[in-house]
Amino acid sequence: MDQQDLKLSKKLISSYKKRLEKEILYRSMKLKMPQNKFEEIIKNNNELINLKKALKDLETEYESHSKV
Repeated sequence: MDQQDLKLSKKLISSYKKRLEKEILYRSMKLKMPQNKFEEIIKNNNELINLKKALKDLETEYESHSKV
């Protein structure tokens, strides 16, 4: 993967992560859940955890390509 691909992947994953967090927030508010509950849901959501890991991995790969 070249640097441009890494940037695009990072941008797309970040965008999706933000949309997912907003969707969880929206649905939680619609259900009138307490704030601490939907924060816990966001913190423990498997998909969000995987997205954060993917972003971290992309950042590491981007940094290693930058040094070359």
